[in-house]
Amino acid sequence: MRETTNNSASVTTLARENVQRLTPYQSARRLGGNGDVWLNANEYPLAPTFELTAQTFNRYPECQPVEVIRRYAAYAGVQPEQVLVCRGADESIELLIRAFCVPGKDAILYCPPTYGMYSVSAETFGVEGRTVMAKEDWQLDLPAIEQALDGVKLVYVCSPNNPTGNLINPDDIRSLLETTRGKAIVAVDEAYIEFCPQATVAGWLKDYPHLAILRTLSKAFALAGLRCGFTLANAELIEVLMKVIAPYPLSTPVADIAAQALSEQGLSAMRQRVADVTNNRQWLRQQLEQCDCVEQVFSSESNYLLARFTAASSVFKSLWDQGIILRDQNKQPGLSGCLRITIGTRQECQRVVDALRPLPGAKSSVRVPFVNDSSVNNNSASKEPM
Repeated sequence: MRETTNNSASVTTLARENVQRLTPYQSARRLGGNGDVWLNANEYPLAPTFELTAQTFNRYPECQPVEVIRRYAAYAGVQPEQVLVCRGADESIELLIRAFCVPGKDAILYCPPTYGMYSVSAETFGVEGRTVMAKEDWQLDLPAIEQALDGVKLVYVCSPNNPTGNLINPDDIRSLLETTRGKAIVAVDEAYIEFCPQATVAGWLKDYPHLAILRTLSKAFALAGLRCGFTLANAELIEVLMKVIAPYPLSTPVADIAAQALSEQGLSAMRQRVADVTNNRQWLRQQLEQCDCVEQVFSSESNYLLARFTAASSVFKSLWDQGIILRDQNKQPGLSGCLRITIGTRQECQRVVDALRPLPGAKSSVRVPFVNDSSVNNNSASKEPM
């Protein structure tokens, strides 16, 4: 009889050292919860209805589905050769790192507080994640960024920024593009741009060969479960990304539904969702400002609101226990006491307000200011979920 040995720890030790140290991104579903009001993932609260029209499941799909590309290019105001479709904007983040950054040599740069996947993706590929803290108004600290660019191949800018909801000053983005010309790729993450379409930088592609724009169908298109995103860039950059993308990134059903969502009817439905979310956001902000436990509600150009609370952890747990699941941002740089609230239906927003109204506030609460002890931090930012 063969004697067996317990080698349960050996698989972990075989993993790359950076993966062993990696704290994975804590997505909303990974965090769990037993709620009936899910306001922690910036999803649209109601599901659209589609019927599959393609019945070619026995064949591999197109690597880049022509109709999806054509329709998205028309919607975004770019040429089809300037569009790459992939598995959500998260894959766009990774493709850029894989294509442009050498592990152990190059760095990416991003400006916390911002989306957590920039950091996680860099660590996954063994690339340095360099941070330059945003200024107190959550705008780019351009002088500090310029000083930190040595060895940086890729800069991520999220606008509207997640989780703060603010737009990045377009003049600052243009200055960053000028500073990085010939040195680094600038990726502008426009996952929430449908809520402020006038702020897109898609029209700048003709001027900046090193500009990449990240988009998604997860938010205003109400298709978070579809996992479909886009990279907009000039053809030369798209060709580089095509070298590292998977052979069949989109399944046939995903491409089928994406094309329907980008039809004239689909675009009209999307714009109506944006109008509904905007109205609910304005209403919720007014109601939150009247709650004793709310210290401050920040302006937002997205489908969520960031607010600072008295005793934020207690507020979070109180709502959690009532089945209202928010996103705790309390550990993010500069966001002490902050929770992020996705804009749901009016009924869901009312549930939030009704749950918050009885909670006590502080007569004289001390707000924690945005602290920027060091403009440049070569360590990755917190992996708390965004």
